[in-house]
Amino acid sequence: MRTANDWGQVCPNPRCPYYYRTNQGNISSIATYQTKSGKRRVFRCRDCQTCFSETRDTVFFDLRTPEEKVMLALKMLLVRVDLSGIAFVLDVTEESVLLWLKRAADKAEEINEHLLRDLPVTHVQLDEMWNFIARKHSKEAGEDKESPQTSQDGRQWIWVSYAPQFCLMLSAFVGPRTFESALALIRRTARAVRGVPCFFSDGFSCYLPALIAIYHTLKEFPRTGKPGRPKKPVMEAHPDLAYAQIVKQKQNGRLKTLSQRVVCGAARLTALGLSVSTSLLERLNLTLRHALAPLARKSWSFCKDREQMRRRIAFYQAFYNFGRPHQSLRLPLPKPDVAPVGLIRPRWVHRTPGMAAGITDHIWTFRELLTAKLGPVDSQSTSR
Repeated sequence: MRTANDWGQVCPNPRCPYYYRTNQGNISSIATYQTKSGKRRVFRCRDCQTCFSETRDTVFFDLRTPEEKVMLALKMLLVRVDLSGIAFVLDVTEESVLLWLKRAADKAEEINEHLLRDLPVTHVQLDEMWNFIARKHSKEAGEDKESPQTSQDGRQWIWVSYAPQFCLMLSAFVGPRTFESALALIRRTARAVRGVPCFFSDGFSCYLPALIAIYHTLKEFPRTGKPGRPKKPVMEAHPDLAYAQIVKQKQNGRLKTLSQRVVCGAARLTALGLSVSTSLLERLNLTLRHALAPLARKSWSFCKDREQMRRRIAFYQAFYNFGRPHQSLRLPLPKPDVAPVGLIRPRWVHRTPGMAAGITDHIWTFRELLTAKLGPVDSQSTSR
């Protein structure tokens, strides 16, 4: 038996003092077994004597399908291939692909929750992208054709918060165009960023009350000494909150005018020298429509269930942040004094948004994205 300090494995037992702590010298390799995907190892924790496979807590755990086929199906989901097409090409059922997607989405949410926190972001762009689930208009929709908060079908928008300085997707949410959805997006964004960043969005009216609900101070009123109940405290925008909007006016579906409106924090925006814009997030919307089949316009591959759309968005968010190099983030390599003869010299160092934000130091492979073991947020794991 040998100690495997470099296996990158963690103890999955919550009662163990080394629970999800890496490089502690408590993991040993005790056996191997053969699968369709090759040889796999069995590990044991020396402290609690828990035995587990190397695929434990990964997308591939307890799957009989070869890992290469599972990865190929998940990759096809990220390049605008519809569900029936994947099932036909790989000779699997659609239910199997959805099961693999659920596992990948759960792993992606674990990665996002663990790594996207306390980020030094100065400004955030907010936007919502139109989409529909099952049918274009919900059975519960009103005259404006928008789905109510309790509806699972009809118009369900893709809400995204974006950090332009790192090209990083901070959070994403799928829901109707209501205040509750805007609040859910701002709440997830607040967990990912440090302090109070500046926010830019379109002219949707629900963003401001959602921002004040998360970033606020309570204004209390002194007692007047008169009979009656004292006046209740009211929420006011946080002194550091800066929020501006890009207001679009359309006529017959075409953009006519575009104007800027600073709602609060004009002095802070001037001091930081930030220009009001949501153009980079609008470009990300186009990337999402080209990457995910249900978001393609005039397509038959729309989702029939909102939860399936949420899983695709969560999975693509982790892939976009850690496994997909961004061209605008690449850095030029220094030119050598003497040019090599007969060799192809790379000119750039490619980086992902996660690398630009200092979250990770390398481009994640697709297998690493599906097998990362990071543990819960409040654990003492030092793994990134």
